[in-house]
Amino acid sequence: MSTKRDCYEVLGLARDASDDQIKKAYRKLAMKYHPDRNPGDKDAEENFKEATESYEILSNPDLHQRYDQFGWEAFERGGGRNGFGGAGHIDLEEAMRAFASAFGGGGSFGGGSFFESLFGGMGGGGHDREARSRGSDLRYDLEIDFEEAAFGSKRELTLNIIEDCEACKGTGADERSKRETCAKCGGRGMVVSSNGFFQVRQPCPHCGGTGQTIRHPCRKCGGDRRVKAARKIGLTIPAGVDTGSRLRLSGKGEGGSRGGPAGDLFVVLRVRAHDLFARDGLDTHCEIPIPFHIAALGGEVQVPTLRGDVPLKIPAGTQPGKTFVLRGLGLSDVRGTATGDHHVAIAIEVPNGLHGNASDLLAAFGAAVKESNHPRLAAIRKKAAAFYERKEAMNAAKGEA
Repeated sequence: MSTKRDCYEVLGLARDASDDQIKKAYRKLAMKYHPDRNPGDKDAEENFKEATESYEILSNPDLHQRYDQFGWEAFERGGGRNGFGGAGHIDLEEAMRAFASAFGGGGSFGGGSFFESLFGGMGGGGHDREARSRGSDLRYDLEIDFEEAAFGSKRELTLNIIEDCEACKGTGADERSKRETCAKCGGRGMVVSSNGFFQVRQPCPHCGGTGQTIRHPCRKCGGDRRVKAARKIGLTIPAGVDTGSRLRLSGKGEGGSRGGPAGDLFVVLRVRAHDLFARDGLDTHCEIPIPFHIAALGGEVQVPTLRGDVPLKIPAGTQPGKTFVLRGLGLSDVRGTATGDHHVAIAIEVPNGLHGNASDLLAAFGAAVKESNHPRLAAIRKKAAAFYERKEAMNAAKGEA
């Protein structure tokens, strides 16, 4: 069992945290422990690497799913991850590279300009905050009926999605005003203060690190530039999906900043259980009760499948629990290249409410049946007799002793 800390614990998140919450939690920790802000601090460096490793897993849909299912064991014993080689082996250079990739950085892994650009979206640098940026990917969990999974369907989703304010076009300024260069930091978004031998660079408190101020904020967004708007999104569910299937809707996620491209929407499906059909991969299962006289004499019954009722021949002497397999009558996969089978388990239904002639005939039938017609019952009686015989022999031996 791995001794590594849980990824959710590292980032301080609940297990149902959204993609946006994961990104925000990592940004906060990365700002706190980044080596550029903690030169020579080995503890901060380890915390930075641990947070980056956890973010790389939880921000990747495939790695996230594997981690939720198996924990760290999903990546140990040779099951490494792209970018890190194997669990527990991330070094600082890899963490810095992953960090830069996560927030759009490039070039050197050190130096003030790179660090400022990475944290521009959090008030750490004025210029990147003004740049176009891609919107975050979103996750939406959707529960669907068994029939929708089997045959496919169309849905319309209503989501509240953050995007640029239409009234101010993402500037945050009212139509009577415009963004002005911050007088305190000169538009740089950062101010420098001395602390002994060190100079500390921090976001400008006057403009919040944007490098600009607004005299008259937009009345719709209050100067935030971004608003939450209800959007209707069409979704096509293909036949053959199952619980855990993930559908990607490109460009339907969070709106981009300053006209940047929107992120993607990932719809994760959960299929409700059905009261007739059970599912095992592409195979379907159901249980059918048949009259005992058909089980004894043989006959034909109609059994339900995904494609309607089909006839099933019952051989004479069919016992309860016998399963018949109807080839190719299960589910088709989402690509339409494979189809499962339909499994029918037999149960014997004893009739009730018999009256008159039916009761007399059944009684006559019972009188005519011999024990040899019930080999399973005969076998049980034989085993019971052997048990009693051994019991009596043991009791006799104890009496003699």
